[in-house]
Amino acid sequence: MEPTGLSLGKSVLDGALGYANSAIAEEVALQLGVQKDQAFIRDELEMMLAFLMAAHEERDEHKVIKTWVKQVRDVAYDVEDCLQDLAVRLGKPSWWCFLRTLIDRHRVATRMKELRAKVEDVSQRNVRYRLIKSTGPKPAVVGAGPSNISSATMFGIDDARRQKDKAKVDLSQLINKGNENLRVIAVWGTSGLLGQTVVIEGAYSGLKRSKKYELYAWVRIVHPFNPLEFLQCIMRQFYQDSFEEAEKTHGKATLGAQVLNKVGMMKQEDLADAFDKHVNGKSYLIVLNDLSTFEEWNWIREYFPNNKKGSRIIVSTEQGEVARLCAGQESVMLELKQSYADQSVFAFYDKVHQNGTELTKPGSSSSKATIISTNNSLVPSDETLENQHIGANEEMVRKSLTRTRTIEGAWEESLLIGREKEKNDIINLILNRDAQQLTVISVWGMGGLGKTTLLREVYQSQDLIGSFEKRACITVMRPFNLEEVIKSLAMQLDAGPSNGKGNVEELIKVLKGKSCLIVLDDLSSIDEWDLMTPILSKMRNTSRIIVTTREDNIAKHCAVKPENIYKLKVLEYKDSFDLFTKKVFNKEVTNLDNYPGLIEEAELILKKCNGLPLAIVTIGGFLAKQPKTSMVWRKLNEHLSAELEMNPELGIIKTILMKSYDGLPYHLKSCFLYLSIFPEDYNISRRKLVHRWNAEGYTSEVRGKTIGEIADGYFMELIDRSMILPVKESIMCSRKGISSCKLHDLMREISISKAMEENLVFRMEEGCSSNTQGTIRHLAISSNWEGDQREFEDTVDLSRIRSLTVFGEWKPFYISDKMRLLRVLDLESTSGLVDHHLQPIEKLLHLKYLSLRGCDCIFHLRVGNLKQLETLDITDTGISKLPQAIIKLRKLQYLRAGESYQSFLGGNDSYNKLVGGLPQKMQNKLCLWTVVLMAFCVSCCCLEVVKDDMAMDIEAAYNFNRRDLYTLWCCFAFPFIPRLADPRGGVVVPRGLRKLKALRTLGVVNIAQGKAILQDIKRLTRLHKLSLTGINKKNCQEFCSTLKHLSHLESLSVHSWEKAGLRDCLDDLRSPPKNLQSLKLLGALGKLPKWIAGLQNLVKLKLRGTRLTEVDGTIRVLGKLPNLAILRLLYKSFQADGCFTYRREAFPSLMVLELEFKYENGIRLVEFEKGTAPRLEMLFCKKIFFFSGLSFLHSLKEVLINKPSYYSEDWVEDMRAQLTKNPNKPVLKFK
Repeated sequence: MEPTGLSLGKSVLDGALGYANSAIAEEVALQLGVQKDQAFIRDELEMMLAFLMAAHEERDEHKVIKTWVKQVRDVAYDVEDCLQDLAVRLGKPSWWCFLRTLIDRHRVATRMKELRAKVEDVSQRNVRYRLIKSTGPKPAVVGAGPSNISSATMFGIDDARRQKDKAKVDLSQLINKGNENLRVIAVWGTSGLLGQTVVIEGAYSGLKRSKKYELYAWVRIVHPFNPLEFLQCIMRQFYQDSFEEAEKTHGKATLGAQVLNKVGMMKQEDLADAFDKHVNGKSYLIVLNDLSTFEEWNWIREYFPNNKKGSRIIVSTEQGEVARLCAGQESVMLELKQSYADQSVFAFYDKVHQNGTELTKPGSSSSKATIISTNNSLVPSDETLENQHIGANEEMVRKSLTRTRTIEGAWEESLLIGREKEKNDIINLILNRDAQQLTVISVWGMGGLGKTTLLREVYQSQDLIGSFEKRACITVMRPFNLEEVIKSLAMQLDAGPSNGKGNVEELIKVLKGKSCLIVLDDLSSIDEWDLMTPILSKMRNTSRIIVTTREDNIAKHCAVKPENIYKLKVLEYKDSFDLFTKKVFNKEVTNLDNYPGLIEEAELILKKCNGLPLAIVTIGGFLAKQPKTSMVWRKLNEHLSAELEMNPELGIIKTILMKSYDGLPYHLKSCFLYLSIFPEDYNISRRKLVHRWNAEGYTSEVRGKTIGEIADGYFMELIDRSMILPVKESIMCSRKGISSCKLHDLMREISISKAMEENLVFRMEEGCSSNTQGTIRHLAISSNWEGDQREFEDTVDLSRIRSLTVFGEWKPFYISDKMRLLRVLDLESTSGLVDHHLQPIEKLLHLKYLSLRGCDCIFHLRVGNLKQLETLDITDTGISKLPQAIIKLRKLQYLRAGESYQSFLGGNDSYNKLVGGLPQKMQNKLCLWTVVLMAFCVSCCCLEVVKDDMAMDIEAAYNFNRRDLYTLWCCFAFPFIPRLADPRGGVVVPRGLRKLKALRTLGVVNIAQGKAILQDIKRLTRLHKLSLTGINKKNCQEFCSTLKHLSHLESLSVHSWEKAGLRDCLDDLRSPPKNLQSLKLLGALGKLPKWIAGLQNLVKLKLRGTRLTEVDGTIRVLGKLPNLAILRLLYKSFQADGCFTYRREAFPSLMVLELEFKYENGIRLVEFEKGTAPRLEMLFCKKIFFFSGLSFLHSLKEVLINKPSYYSEDWVEDMRAQLTKNPNKPVLKFK
């Protein structure tokens, strides 16, 4: 896991190197005579990237390294900006501008010399300060070296040992120190159990001879833990001590026989009573040898009361983190004296129980013991230490302890709120007797969901008692070490002593002959699993392995079978509320009606937690100790980000979630931090995100894949790693599975924090600081920011901005001529934006992404100079015809215009809204347009005619000018223009569109005006997605001919709102595109085109208004499509009487089904036969009369009913009854 700065540095260097190596950069450098400088810079960047890789391998997080990495990143930015600026401005100079070109050449040469010097200086700093010590090969982490040595490194012990003034403590002295409270000392070391045993045995024997304590016992913990055997072992030793006098007069055999007889004859209840009498009334010294898990300690700890007699428990373990947890909340770690100089043994004890008594005198070296506190940070016990000796190890220790802190916090939650179903589901998977082979079950989900807690409950469940002969539960630590895992397995499965290769052989013998349940908690890579598979695969077929992980791809790799992959989701609101009140009000679920002032604040807190148990428990526990007032809770809500950073009690939330972020590869860290641009609860479109990442240079083509496909892969990888959450409603809308996502509120806080820390993203919002440090690359302006132009320009260096995103209301100074390096301009749904505000856009020569989607006051666009533009989205604007200059944009890949699907349905039809309320005569379009046009002309001259003070006052007060008023009337009048031609959603495009050879997405285009546009589209052979409207009988043959030439087409959308609709318009298509995956047909068809039956690759089909008359035949055809996964049959898709039946064995791949029928359409019943749609998971219903056969849909997970008021209570009860009979127990939801 590498630091964020290192990841961003590598990412930026990748982008700069990619461009420096490009043919364009080399051509421009050659033309300008700076090819030597360009080649030198390129080579230096390659070396810098190699050094950054070396820094990652050395895991060096020294401040000097971080500073140098930041400088490398800034230089890489400058190099990329400079090279691209040269290409954009001087790539092809005109012959008539020779003098200007000479001046530019001189300026460029000077700039390249400066850049070369800067690159050389940064590169030399590495040598000058010896920042990276070695770039040679490093040993592999996985499976390398003894586990305890790695653990020692994690705990920072290597550095601690090198301190000359470090004193070692005698274990006997440590045991004797302290007060009368029961005290636990955990012993752990780099020498394994043998070295620890030698140290403990020396202290134990000495104290036993001195008879300091009344009772002594040494117990080796067996696995799995057996309470009866444990008590018998201790009581034997207690009785043996009590028979010491008898031993002097009788033989050892007699003493042994007495002890065995006494203990063996006792019933379990009597044994427990005798044990309680001994430990409650006497002082004792107990040694627990070979403790392997924290769960074992929690079982054992309950047996020993704090009898206030100075009793001690010594725990010996090979797990450093288990030792820390056993010792208590604030564990102090000290090195113990022992016989072997090349080995180290350490003791953990709870400083809280010392009552201020130190083991060493003030100022002595041993006072520098490391305190591992509950906020996961290292704090020196003596302030004189400061940060001199801990340094970089602080982060390593913090990370290494994170995992067990989660377990420790989870242990306190004895009651699983809202997880009973999940617990039962996993137990059923484990006990599935139909599985005749070794079964691996994967449980996955984002950090903080409670996977460890849930698996602990499953592991200890009474339902599993007697089902397995052996059990083992292992938390996979970082860095991964195979030998450590094998040792732990061997100990828990009683596979013999830990002795290297022999240990593996003994383990395999045990696994071959036994039925085992093994839990592997927190697996973080496929490689880790592959290393363990050869050993685990030796188990009997009745064995079960449960793996928990945060990543979907790891879960799939381990479990193989989809039915054994279990995704853990966030808690429902009710369960979240119950868990929250239980923590706040001391383990009692409380109705907040008694605290009316807290209800609103509680809802806000739970909204931020978003069903994440870790966050709910931690915040609830913190508020439990605070006054129950709305003011306290409101302050927490308002300053949650700062509290996560600074409050030790809440820091665990960020620590756990940061683990997911730290595990990202460097290219995904930049992509994730980029998401901090978007506001809270914002639905982030996959399409938007992918195009923006491409424009920013976060992706690059690899052999066989486009940058779009690479970016799609990044998006899905972030989903699979639970870094972003899919929006459920979007799953049915995309053939790629998920069309939009959200950030969990707490993950968003991490994204914002890290992005600001690295100067990647700056958000202008209410309360933001105007004192920014460093160069900001991405600027987002929130809807609540109310600053002025001076503040705007003083806060950020606009000349370095690469992206500008505006949310809310537009202000004219947001676009500036200074933004010469701007690549992304996203103004989607910005209010108040009008035509003349966009004039500066023509000068943004680097612009690659421009979105004006939803800006309905934009009617004209000038983009002819934007030769680098790749994405243009003007959907739902007032633009009804594209300018001729659009054909100059030869790099344009994505062009979306016209109206969106939502606008098609009439939601934004301003004509109908206005005209519908007028008298019948006034509803005449021409008459109304004449009136509007006259008003428009008057308004244009309004300020010229009226020159009085009132007009000027209005202009000053409301910041109006003539252009604004002109635009205002445009906004009112222009919506009626499209209704004259009635294109219904499409735009008219100019001739010559065929020149845009790079186009991959085009729509929505109105082709009703003629066949010339179809001739142009036919030449766009790279098109993957096409959306058209205006198809009629005059152009349908040309349309069908066009589709034959588009061999790469994957998505086709065809709209027609005329009365004739699409009837007989699609029949001439004999050979549709073979790669077609998505098809949308909107408009009257009458019957399904025959060629649809041949779409073997079709994944998604949407029909609306098609008025199909043959129900059964249509369903039979669609049911045979082998890959159809999403089927949406919407309003008036059918117009026939009868039953809508899904036949047996039909729809083999269908996963999402949406149905919207009205009773008047004739469809009264939707019936599912047994065996139909075996993979159907989600069913969306709107205005369905009756259902039948829902119990046969065995994969069904959720049924969503839209507009529940439409249905009677009897209908709802019938639905619930059918779903109750479904073995998968799907959830019924209402929207």
